[in-house]
Amino acid sequence: MWNLWMRRALALAALAEGRTSPNPLVGAVVLNREGRLVGEGFHARSGEPHAEVGALAQAGTAAAGGTLIVTLEPCCHHGRTPPCSRAVLQAGVARVVVALEDPDPRVAGGGIAQLRKAGVVVITGVLRQEAAEQNRAFLHRVRTGRPWGVLKWAMGLDGRTALPNGTSQWISGADSRRWVHQLRAGCDAVIVGGGTVRADDPLLTSRGRRDPEPLRVVLSRGLDLPAEAQLWDTASAATLVAHGPEAAGKQAPNGPERLELEQCEPLPLMQHLAARGCNQVLWECGSELAAAAIRQGCVQEVAAVLAPKLMGGVAARTPLGELGFTAMDQVLCGQLLPPRPIGDDWLLSLRLGG
Repeated sequence: MWNLWMRRALALAALAEGRTSPNPLVGAVVLNREGRLVGEGFHARSGEPHAEVGALAQAGTAAAGGTLIVTLEPCCHHGRTPPCSRAVLQAGVARVVVALEDPDPRVAGGGIAQLRKAGVVVITGVLRQEAAEQNRAFLHRVRTGRPWGVLKWAMGLDGRTALPNGTSQWISGADSRRWVHQLRAGCDAVIVGGGTVRADDPLLTSRGRRDPEPLRVVLSRGLDLPAEAQLWDTASAATLVAHGPEAAGKQAPNGPERLELEQCEPLPLMQHLAARGCNQVLWECGSELAAAAIRQGCVQEVAAVLAPKLMGGVAARTPLGELGFTAMDQVLCGQLLPPRPIGDDWLLSLRLGG
């Protein structure tokens, strides 16, 4: 019985994908004493009411003596909104069913303990694995201090990401490009290096699928960037140009925010993005920056679009630069997720873990 309603709560939580950072995705349903649905809600955006509050408000007095099913432990601390545990107690709910405990140090079991102390029956672990998968980015950021990193590339069947002369538009089909826009909509930031800006002049938006658009980030060691680029127009999407101390005295493009890192490397950048509330980021960069991001533990998932094309060329580009391996027992291994078609292309996803 609880599985059925928890699946409904997980489906509600998914409606806000890409819009709740730095908060998690949370969905909730309320059943009355007779087990009938009387309220449901989800956390739509950071700063707005939490899922439990919305569901309980919809249920009204029918929540008294009933059951709250929620995908994440109710919070017990004051943030931008009051604690949800208080709202649960005020509603007179008799039972709370939780999928996953909240690892946030401000909660970390405190919400469950508060409810139990007040006499509420609390059941935990219902569809725990599904809830953890849904909130993998939030959980990773809280536990590691870094956003969940997704590395995306498109390549031909022979592993090339561009022709020998550098031409790369378009390897994948129109359906895959629309899928990329949706992928960006689920991320808080999209990261490229200076080489990608110089070669491709990308826009890096979700094409309106997310509001606000994800933060566009350029990691450039020497600020050797073009004076004109689509990324410098910040009217529709914000841009951050990050660099190391060696470029401190150099001129950055007008318009974007500027950030000096202690080192111009992926890891310090990810720590900064986590501190500003990014749960998940997308790497759409060249091979050398991609390899550096992997070496520094900044990539947890690879999303490779495989196009039915043969591009050839001994010196043609490949997705990754040097990783430093000299034997097959050193190479990175991960979990290959089920491949799926996108138009004429295929999406291959590799989970490297947290």
